[in-house]
Amino acid sequence: MTQDELLVLIHQKDEKAFTVLYDMYAKSLFSVISVLVKNTEEAEDILQEVFVKIWKNLDSYNENKGRFYTWIINIARNTAIDRLRSKNFNNSQKNLSAENFVNLLEDNNKLTNKVDGIGLQEFIKRLKPKCIQIIDLLFFKGYTQQEAADELEIPLGTVKTHNRNCINDLRNYLKV
Repeated sequence: MTQDELLVLIHQKDEKAFTVLYDMYAKSLFSVISVLVKNTEEAEDILQEVFVKIWKNLDSYNENKGRFYTWIINIARNTAIDRLRSKNFNNSQKNLSAENFVNLLEDNNKLTNKVDGIGLQEFIKRLKPKCIQIIDLLFFKGYTQQEAADELEIPLGTVKTHNRNCINDLRNYLKV
């Protein structure tokens, strides 16, 4: 079953499609969540929550804005970060370098995983050092923009501007 066929079936709320979706992506999503949460039981709970969010919010997925896999990885990462913040975890407990994040894709047999993981680090390395630092803090370590501003000792508005410019630079690299 192709990803497009799967998405059609999910839109139709086909229960078999949910099983296929889970089988295709659970291992990768669990890896992302586990690295952030560091507690297997908590990570399993978050994984279940992530799949419910995917199932309920599939209508908000826009293939013109990115790959489906990237969309669900972001849901998993954001849900894990939200859980960490709700339990007042320290940023030091959720730190993760960009290099480690790229290597989280454990299932080397799934082409969709390979496509999303191949070269990500190389594109990030092309960015200016300040961009690398900001993307690492905001996207890989889960900092808020305010926390990144505090860490880098620069104004919040500067972080927001750099973040927007850096993401645009990254988009331009990915278009080539």
